[in-house]
Amino acid sequence: MTVTIYHNPRCTKSRETLELLKEHGITPHVVEYLNEPPTVQELESILQKLDMLPQDIIRTGEPEYKELGLFNARYTQEGLLALMVKHPKLIERPIVVNGDKAAIGRPPENVLSIL
Repeated sequence: MTVTIYHNPRCTKSRETLELLKEHGITPHVVEYLNEPPTVQELESILQKLDMLPQDIIRTGEPEYKELGLFNARYTQEGLLALMVKHPKLIERPIVVNGDKAAIGRPPENVLSIL
């Protein structure tokens, strides 16, 4: 089974999570999601594995959050997914996927529960 990490190399938590995986003998498939954003279908699959909704993994501190007016509840789930694909900085990081399970690496140790 391949473990995948949706990774931002500029993020401390993302780097710590990647290092933690390696310390546990796992060489994950690394997706630098800012350069290679997930599709809507991939995000839907990740959310299902996380048992979360799009708004649960949106980074509210990003300038795009305010610029796009995401604090208003006027977006549908499909609309939020489309915005996350178009503006991947909005996606919480890192996300680790292992088979039918996923976890957000905040803190990094959260991902140990899915290995």
